[in-house]
Amino acid sequence: MDPILQALWIVIDPYNLAVMTLAGLFGMFVGAMPGLTATMATALLIPVTFFMPPVPAVAAIVTATAMAIFAGDIPGALIRIPGTPSSAAYVADSYKLTQKGQAELVLGCCLVFSAIGGIFGSLVLAFAAPALAEISLKFSSFEFFWIAIFGLTCAIFISTGHPIKGMVSVLLGLFIATVGIDPTAGQPRFTMGSVELLGGIDFIPVMIGMFAISELLRWVLGTRKVETLQTKQLGSVFRGQWALFLKYKWNTFRSAVIGVVIGFLPGAGSDIAAWVTYAISKKFSKEPEKFGTGHIEGVVDAGTANNSSLSGAWVPALVFGIPGDSITAIVIGVLYMKGLNPGPTLMLDQPEMLYAIFIVFMIANIVMLPLGWVAIKLFRHVLKVPREMLMPLILMACIVGSFAMNNTLFGVGIMLVMGIIAYLMEENGFPIAPTILGLVLGGLVENNFMTSMMKADGNVLAFFERPISAVLGVIVIAAWIWLIWSMIRAKPPLVTDEEASVT
Repeated sequence: MDPILQALWIVIDPYNLAVMTLAGLFGMFVGAMPGLTATMATALLIPVTFFMPPVPAVAAIVTATAMAIFAGDIPGALIRIPGTPSSAAYVADSYKLTQKGQAELVLGCCLVFSAIGGIFGSLVLAFAAPALAEISLKFSSFEFFWIAIFGLTCAIFISTGHPIKGMVSVLLGLFIATVGIDPTAGQPRFTMGSVELLGGIDFIPVMIGMFAISELLRWVLGTRKVETLQTKQLGSVFRGQWALFLKYKWNTFRSAVIGVVIGFLPGAGSDIAAWVTYAISKKFSKEPEKFGTGHIEGVVDAGTANNSSLSGAWVPALVFGIPGDSITAIVIGVLYMKGLNPGPTLMLDQPEMLYAIFIVFMIANIVMLPLGWVAIKLFRHVLKVPREMLMPLILMACIVGSFAMNNTLFGVGIMLVMGIIAYLMEENGFPIAPTILGLVLGGLVENNFMTSMMKADGNVLAFFERPISAVLGVIVIAAWIWLIWSMIRAKPPLVTDEEASVT
């Protein structure tokens, strides 16, 4: 118990708590701004951590990351622009709940269940880190290929009523992911002689364009009625959350577990965790037809998995020195800089520092509740701004977010082009969320497939020779067979009133 008590004494130092509070507010701001990701929040904090001792430096990164992931839900619910890629999985439900006058419920749900997922992930990190990290080391390129394919399959499953259109949307995302230099052959693909395209197309300008610019176009052109959101003052965002937890307690536990498992797989992260849990939630829901129309169940599940996956990503980073995602890759550098060498020896040489990190995770997710409440109260004023003033401000924020990725106007151009494409897609009933997932997972699919094929000397059956890979492969193939069979047996979808009005 001595190392644990020593770690607790280190963490509750007033200086550390003040650092966590300021970092949390910074993370809230970054997460709520479209185009500014949790990874960017971490990167921007690195220069500040140079002047900090090890524990407050790590505490600042942990707190800012957790807050940024949650804060991405706020603009998604209020103006249909997800602040972070992981929030895109359920932005349709959260925004439509706001349109129905339930902004208070959905924002409280995002806050509370993000905290629950984060606390659960922290407990898993503290008690099961070595065992989970050992499992993650058994995953090779074969297993990661199947996981990525399963994520793409989930995108098709969540395409309400039109799997074919969902598949086309995924294929568009995969095509965009192929633009740039072939990672295997080193040859440029679909670059059309453009130097900027040699580096590929970043998903941040694409996400901003497809969610934000398409909404702006819809408002400017007036092709579809833009509902006036409820502008009444929000009451307690915590009202009704206990009832939600009792109703979806098993969903919450299931999503927290899935989030942690996906999190500790190197290269996965909160984006894939959100999409996979949303698809699983829809699959096992008693009301799957309500998903995408303003149903809170998908928000509960994906919101829980978001933050639980963050803790999972730290398992391989702390125990074996292997980054679980882009954020922990940055953190490993910070740990080395502070003299904390991540790996098996960390528990033996400096156990109090490792326990301090576990306690920081727990406190960060508890602090999320009051800080999140403040963020919601401040951001809600966006509902009171007239659309004629709000839309130009949103456009300016989108331009800044797209420009900031590479400090060039090329990102702004990508944003505008993808905004037009997304507008045309939605007007014709094609979902845009699967395109984002296809772009995010495209590189993961290609790299792991090519690596596996080179390992196996072109033998496709090698994808089924390893036990874990074989199980994952069978699951994915079974899901595709079930999907195709359901499409064959299904009756032609009825034209909804909304689609009729569009045509």
